[in-house]
Amino acid sequence: MHTKKRNTLIPLALKWLLICLLIGFLSGTASAFFLVALQWATDLRLDSHWLIWLLPIGGFLVGLSYYYWGNDVVKGNNLLLEEYHEPKKVIPFKMAPLVLFGTIITHLFGGSAGREGTAVQMGGAIADQFKSIFKLTDNDRKTLLILGISSGFASVFGTPLTGAIFAIEVVFFSRINYKAIPLSFIVAYVSYFTVEIWQVAHTHYSIPFVPAMTITNLGYTVGVSILFGIAALLFSRGTHFWSGLFSKIIPYPPLRPFVGGAILAVVFLNFNFLKFEGLGVPAIVDSFSITSEWYDFLLKILFTSFTLGAGFKGGEVTPLFFVGATLGSALSLVVPLPMALLAAMGFVAVFSGATHTPIACTVMGMELFGLECGLFVAVACVIAYFASGSIGIYKSQIVKGPKYHFYQKLRRRDLKNL
Repeated sequence: MHTKKRNTLIPLALKWLLICLLIGFLSGTASAFFLVALQWATDLRLDSHWLIWLLPIGGFLVGLSYYYWGNDVVKGNNLLLEEYHEPKKVIPFKMAPLVLFGTIITHLFGGSAGREGTAVQMGGAIADQFKSIFKLTDNDRKTLLILGISSGFASVFGTPLTGAIFAIEVVFFSRINYKAIPLSFIVAYVSYFTVEIWQVAHTHYSIPFVPAMTITNLGYTVGVSILFGIAALLFSRGTHFWSGLFSKIIPYPPLRPFVGGAILAVVFLNFNFLKFEGLGVPAIVDSFSITSEWYDFLLKILFTSFTLGAGFKGGEVTPLFFVGATLGSALSLVVPLPMALLAAMGFVAVFSGATHTPIACTVMGMELFGLECGLFVAVACVIAYFASGSIGIYKSQIVKGPKYHFYQKLRRRDLKNL
């Protein structure tokens, strides 16, 4: 009996190992190409800044491409989450080239957006194709989507541990097949090393000094973390607000990014807001050693939520890094903690609040900045997670647990008082 069971498990394990290797390699290769193309687009825009005048044209092209060919994949990351919660049909592979094209166009002409959404969608679209290839069930398909999210996130940021945990945590309150947990780690590392093989570099950060976690420093950490949570709330609400407004006032979808692009181009060029265009990585790096302006995080929230709400493509996570890092850097003027530590705490805490993933964000903090800051980033991520409200950047994400019940009680109390 045991021999028969072992003879069944070994082929099954080998099958899933093969799936992980294929998804990891293909997703990592797609991310490597994407990162190189993204750097090319950014460099070209910086060398020829007049290209920003073409942002409305670029937006119109992105809008047209989704209107005529991508209406069934326009939801992006939310579609991945919806298909995980209630599997209906395999995600069309066209999601990958469409989001790749849309994101490169957005960054080439200066839209304020990120990159994680693109990598995750490419990973999800690639992974979901294996359902028919290996004749998998709907329950196995859920595992495929976790593998796609994990590989996309790990490869684009160079953080395999975070990618694996993020993919599990972001869908945690739906049913998870426990075999997906080790597979998520395997595919994350395969995709990460694939990018390394292609010799594509990631951004590195450092914290020169981390103080001891005293009662006083804990108090400061909790205080700034509440502000990080509020920043995450503003970002999430802002994105949903602009998306709803554009949908309401402009019925024809391709015109939304055209109008939004025209407004952004005029504002960026007239006010010299170069650092808010594209990813904003140089501003993030600078925030670890140079005090950011107090309003930088607010402007990034405004421009990114406006860009994505208008219909441009990209991600939210790198802009969330920008928001948190610049806010933390600015707070160093009044909070007696090292600037680099505050920037690092904000970097991951705002992300934690906006995506409801405090565990993954804590791991990311240690993966990017070192184990020494682990206690500070853990406190920051948990506090920001609770302070950011019940709505995150992903509308289709199911949020339950202590945070969900806390805000449900507040809502019931407010209704009762009303």
